[in-house]
Amino acid sequence: MKPAALFLIAIAAFAQTAAPKKSAPAQSAPSKSALDKATLEAYARYLELFQVDVQVKVDDPKPAKNFPGYSEVTVHFTYDGGAKDDVFYLSADGQTIVKGDVTNINASPFQSNLDTITLAGQPTFGPANAPITIVEFGDLECPSCKAEAPVLREDIPKFYPDKVRVVFKDFPLESIHPWARAAAITARCVLRQSQAAYWKFFDWDYENQEQLNGDNIHAKAVEWAGKNGVDPVALGRCLDTKATEPEVNKNIAEGRKLGVTGTPSLFINGRKVGGLPFPVMQQLIDVELKHLGK
Repeated sequence: MKPAALFLIAIAAFAQTAAPKKSAPAQSAPSKSALDKATLEAYARYLELFQVDVQVKVDDPKPAKNFPGYSEVTVHFTYDGGAKDDVFYLSADGQTIVKGDVTNINASPFQSNLDTITLAGQPTFGPANAPITIVEFGDLECPSCKAEAPVLREDIPKFYPDKVRVVFKDFPLESIHPWARAAAITARCVLRQSQAAYWKFFDWDYENQEQLNGDNIHAKAVEWAGKNGVDPVALGRCLDTKATEPEVNKNIAEGRKLGVTGTPSLFINGRKVGGLPFPVMQQLIDVELKHLGK
């Protein structure tokens, strides 16, 4: 039986059992508004079907840049060390919710990612004015990142010397890689001395990944520094004070905001992908160059 017919039968059945004629008129329940944080949180919990004690934080609404008449609200979910952020768009009366990305046809469909990613102060190679920027959120203890490194460090400079810039951002997966955070702090201490030294350390880390651990990485890094033109005393001071840890934390927070949960996570002009073999990477780069008319 069709849903419409079932609906009509339900109405007829209700009419036969209606309340007495003199009963007080029914009062409609007050309408909910997603502009109320508690209401939006409850809605988000129901939408995601959370069955565990997920912590939810609802930001204050702000005008949506690409969605006139709507407010943009970011909702942060955290549980057991993991995190993700979702963006909701709310109508002025709070009755309509749109979940997802809103884009302008004249802008990149990945503009929200591009607006979130910060490049200042990050290790990078390739021309600054390259039409394509690949941002990797990676982990220096991650075997998959080690496998991706030759694609970024060797293939891309060889085939796209003036077309692609590569940027690395720290995203240590501490739950499975116990010395990844220490490696990220160490690498950024090297970065404080020079970009060239950073990439030497980056390559050395992956080449020696199986010999490194939480107990020896600092000592081995200082030893490496003395052989590679890096001031070992300055490096040691930076490591002792964990001076670069706030930079690592900032990258982690940014990655979570972008929905990064594993490594390597790559953003090709804002398009999020996982680790890729070079032939697939090449296809995506060529698609992007064609789109840009380059």
